[in-house]
Amino acid sequence: MQAVQERLGAKVRSICRWLRINHKLLRYRPRKRSDEPIRERLIELSQQHHRYGLPRMIVLLRRDGLFDNHKRIGRIYRAADLQVRKRVRRKLALGRGPVQEPALSPNQRWSLDFVHDRLRAGRRFRILAVGDDCTRENLALEADFGFSGERMSRVLDAIAALRGYPHTIVLDNGPEMCSLAMLRWAAERGVRLHHIAPGKPVQNAFIESFNGRLRDECLNEHDFMSMRHVHQILGRWREAYNTERPHKALEWQTPEEFARSFTTTTSKTLYVSRVA
Repeated sequence: MQAVQERLGAKVRSICRWLRINHKLLRYRPRKRSDEPIRERLIELSQQHHRYGLPRMIVLLRRDGLFDNHKRIGRIYRAADLQVRKRVRRKLALGRGPVQEPALSPNQRWSLDFVHDRLRAGRRFRILAVGDDCTRENLALEADFGFSGERMSRVLDAIAALRGYPHTIVLDNGPEMCSLAMLRWAAERGVRLHHIAPGKPVQNAFIESFNGRLRDECLNEHDFMSMRHVHQILGRWREAYNTERPHKALEWQTPEEFARSFTTTTSKTLYVSRVA
């Protein structure tokens, strides 16, 4: 504008018209507004509503008559460091992530997980599968419509009554497995809970492999009429898995044969494992 005016000597309005510029831009002076009223109100609202984020804060400000631009409110909000912090899930496990050391003796490490299926009527049920990572024995196949942390702990106590408690249990991050009941159970029994990383089932590979065999050889082969039918089929299949089915990783021995011939390095010279 200044260069054109000096060269042509034209009026400002004419130059603005030629250049298609609003002449009010030449006289615009920014007005500095204080951020304090919005900042103080945001701090007050954040103290009242700890888990409200920026969009809800903007709505509350506009209810109070503060109709500032949302970008300006966001800048003040972030400058005041009022962002809602993501809650860190309680780490109930003593370990987390992949298991580094292999299981070299029976009862050193168990793995557990849930498998889902449905009855012919369409109602879904869950199966709690527990296995020994060393001997590859299936220690429990407990089926029901729902499980709680207390129910899981009772199943584990029933297994331990026959073979003792393990040193470590590998499990995922389901609500039952991260419950206070499981934490309390592990602390009272001296069992170490090792939760895998969220979304990484490969870190619990032993039980995931077992779940694949269970689904392929049992669940997909039967049409379950009732929970009683489920218990009967699972009981027979589990018995055959432990005592008849040869396992490639065990040099084609059955899990029971491998456990029976397993010699530990502790004071026990022979370990015999058979869950009735």
